[in-house]
Amino acid sequence: MNLPNKITLSRIFLIPIFIVLMSVPFGWGTLEMGERELPISHLLGAILFIVASTTDWIDGHLARKHNLVTNLGKFLDPLADKLLVSAALILLVEIGLAPAWIVILIISREFAVTGLRLVAAGDGTVLAASQMGKLKTWIQIVSISLLLLHNFPFAFLGFPLGIIALYLALLITVYSGYDYFKKNWHVMRDSK
Repeated sequence: MNLPNKITLSRIFLIPIFIVLMSVPFGWGTLEMGERELPISHLLGAILFIVASTTDWIDGHLARKHNLVTNLGKFLDPLADKLLVSAALILLVEIGLAPAWIVILIISREFAVTGLRLVAAGDGTVLAASQMGKLKTWIQIVSISLLLLHNFPFAFLGFPLGIIALYLALLITVYSGYDYFKKNWHVMRDSK
């Protein structure tokens, strides 16, 4: 249990706090953004989501810099990302800021890739995240952050960057899932 893995675990432990901030009506008031309002609890949830998402870069950087890459880290890091992103996407549907069909497709891809990783792990193989998968995660985080902030600061301009970024995240998510299965199909084909 090295430092990068502890940081990854901290990301997982922040998820329930994030969920509470986004789903419990604390009544802390709202911020006015032109014709839109941003509940303070959503602002705090967005900040926590961004902080938790940043730990993804920190743990990876430390693991590579100090040669602390482990199989546990290769397993925990994408799992933590999927848990955080899935929780955020489901909450965005609940509060009416993301279409359910997009969230279903994104989460379905995550389950499919996780299933492939589990089959590989059963055969003693650890499948690390691809560059396309890392890009997918980054775009998902940007789109979710914008949506959690109710499209601030772009709401002032009437430009729906948050939802546009979510559609882009969907496209890259689906493509990266296809690419991941294409490159690793031998795991399914050769499994016992």
